[in-house]
Amino acid sequence: MTYFNSRDIAIIALCAALWGVLNSTLSPIFFQIFQLPFLCDIIGFASLIIALWWTRKFGTATAVGAIATIVNFIFRPDALFFLGFTVASFVFDVLARLLGYKNCFEKTLTGPAVLVLISVFSAAVAGTIIGLFFTAAPLLAKWGVAGWAGLHAVGGVIGGFIEAPITTALSMRGIKPATA
Repeated sequence: MTYFNSRDIAIIALCAALWGVLNSTLSPIFFQIFQLPFLCDIIGFASLIIALWWTRKFGTATAVGAIATIVNFIFRPDALFFLGFTVASFVFDVLARLLGYKNCFEKTLTGPAVLVLISVFSAAVAGTIIGLFFTAAPLLAKWGVAGWAGLHAVGGVIGGFIEAPITTALSMRGIKPATA
């Protein structure tokens, strides 16, 4: 018996492709206009949440992040900052596993809050890595590493607030993930 079945692989591929393509096309436009890194976090953590909601298997978020990184590098080979999101995907995966998928997805009131907290922390990890290794000096002088992590954490809040209620609503309407 395989760990990831064909439905799991399909949702991982779809969420990773969505994240990678939208991040490489829309996020640079958003960043150029506003000089804020929110959109990449919003897209990324929404993709991670929906994929993990469907599979509820450890390794899903890591796989989504790794594939999204490859897709992102295909379209934007110079976007090395995305490696921060690769690490954040692994952190998201570990935290969701430690806190329990039941706590994340089956509890109507606390589940969305847990997902938002995981998204915020993981986004802050991504922001810290990006701030330390990939942010241009003028932006780093303006925000600092902690500020850059905080900006990404705001994106994690928005992404979590967008996606966590959607998975709850899907479940309440009888749409069940592959493992339920």
